[in-house]
Amino acid sequence: MDQAVLALKGAELTLAGNAGPVEILKGIDLTVTRGETLGLVGPSGSGKSSLLMLMGGLERATGGQVMALGQDMTAMDEDQLARFRRGNMGVVFQSFHLIPTMTALENVAVPLELAGVPDAFARAEAELTAVGLGARKDHYPRQMSGGEQQRVALARAAAPRPAILLADEPTGNLDGVNGQAIMDLLFSLRDRHGATLVLVTHAPELAARCDRVVRLVDGRIAGEDATRKAAAE
Repeated sequence: MDQAVLALKGAELTLAGNAGPVEILKGIDLTVTRGETLGLVGPSGSGKSSLLMLMGGLERATGGQVMALGQDMTAMDEDQLARFRRGNMGVVFQSFHLIPTMTALENVAVPLELAGVPDAFARAEAELTAVGLGARKDHYPRQMSGGEQQRVALARAAAPRPAILLADEPTGNLDGVNGQAIMDLLFSLRDRHGATLVLVTHAPELAARCDRVVRLVDGRIAGEDATRKAAAE
């Protein structure tokens, strides 16, 4: 039986707005199994990124339950959530979020040092080499292209070898060539570390590489599809 890595039951997210409460997510029931690659698609404002943030404990559900690796994230306080993410999750954002005063190597080593990994810099260098940036390890983000910065962000997310890898529009700020390279790297990192991958995307070619695609509309799951890749297996 497939093991659930992420399980949402009736998950809701309501945020305060200028005109009153705004319902972002409405009764989300969703399970992601170990080793699965899940794509989240839908129009802008449908709640895709908010759902990803719930899965990562970066937003707290205002209703329902969010379970990750058998742990109830809705019952954790902020410190517990931070420790849980650090040990189990890697997150890649569209806008990279690199620390500008740190080199590529230092950026990748940060989560490893926080986790107390003794060979943090050696592992960080290995991850940079894996994404083709071993020769750029001493460069700062301002000295790198957008595609290179996203490679650093991928290496940083993968370096702790998380069980769950979350990516929010990882190719959204990149041109076609760099976007394709990042797609390839994202799936190779998943394969190399055996992580469960959940990604938000507007790119049909990226969604098509997932095992399953869930469509969101107006804060609800409108349907899901097995992709051509999954159907062929």
